[in-house]
Order: sequence, then structure tokens, then C-alpha cells
Amino acid sequence: MSRLALLELLRTQQMPMDVPKIAAAVGLHPNTVRSHLDRLLEVGLVAEAIEVRTRPGRPRMLYSAVPREIDPPETGPGHSVDSYQLLASILADGLAEGPTTGPPRGSERAVEAGRRWADRFVPSEDSTSVPMDRDVAVERVVAILDVVGFAPVLSGDHTEIELRRCPFLEVAKEHSTIVCSVHRGLMQGALDRMNAPSIGILLEPFGRPGACLARVL
Repeated sequence: MSRLALLELLRTQQMPMDVPKIAAAVGLHPNTVRSHLDRLLEVGLVAEAIEVRTRPGRPRMLYSAVPREIDPPETGPGHSVDSYQLLASILADGLAEGPTTGPPRGSERAVEAGRRWADRFVPSEDSTSVPMDRDVAVERVVAILDVVGFAPVLSGDHTEIELRRCPFLEVAKEHSTIVCSVHRGLMQGALDRMNAPSIGILLEPFGRPGACLARVL
């Protein structure tokens, strides 16, 4: 997730940074940093400016994060889906990076990212040491999915959840394995925090016309 790490670095800085300083901070080659910056510039998350110099020498190109004026979709109305989609795309790109052989590390990292995302919806004070009723736990997961924007529909027997809208559809078209793994991690992570780890989730992308299907096992 080097691209996302680079963006987060710039967001913590009070002053713009040049490529050599960014490269040293994130541990990447300057050419790799430039490639990532080009992508971040393209989607409008980073700004560049020529250094104003008062002494002789070639001015540097400086980079800074564009201030965030909105919150992600789950925080409520008034968000910009396009801006969040761009950030999601960068995240998916980073998770997809890695070896093309061996275990699916990108997918595994995506599941873990989804589990961490669940922490925002099931805070520690809401966690319980007492096993939660199966149907109640599934209903709470559906409520989380509704907040995120999936337009979920739960079957009467609580064994299937239709996801009739994907807030990350454009990203999923290019990185379906990564995006779906994040979603599965979100659901499974929420169940684990609600002390319902025995409930499994099998996610079938586009399992039905116009909808993805989460089977509750």
C-alpha cells in the first residue's frame, strides 16, 4: 500500500516535501515515488508547486496533500462518492501489488483491512464476551452494510444477504478480488467483535442479476 502510505505521509506534514525527502521517509526509490505522485496528482489528492527561491539554484518541485473537505460515505449525507472512489482505487491498487505467484497475499491483506474497518462500526465498548444470538448478529451486520451503502436485503431465514448496491462498483470492476475481500473482512470482522465467530460469510460477486450475494454459513 505504498501509494496510500505516501498520501498519509503528506497529510501529516505542515510543509510541502520534495521527491528525495518523500522517498527517504517512505523507503522507496525516487522514481517509484514520482510514479505514485503522478497517480495522486491525476486523481486530485495531491498538489504540486514550484519552490519559490531567494537564492541561486534550480527550484524544486514540492508536493502536498489536498485538504480533505469531506468524510467517507459511512459518516452520513453530503459526501462525495467520486472522491472516496478515487481513494478506494488507490488502496486497491496498493493491495493488488505484489508477487503473481504463491498465496494471494493481496486478498489476505484486503480481508484484514476489512476487519480493521469493522472496528469503526463495532467499537470495543459494544463488544461482548457473551456469544451473541445468531439472528441478532446477522441483523447487526445488515445494519452496518446499510450504513456503508450496500442497500442490503436479508432473507427471511437469515441465511442470505443480497447486496443490491456496491458503493465501490467502479473499483470492483478492475479489482473485484481485492474489493470483495475487503467487504468479506468487514462482515466477518464485525461478527467476530460481536462474539459470533462461528458464523461464516461466503461472498459471491454478482451471485444474482444486479446484486452480490453474501451467504451466512
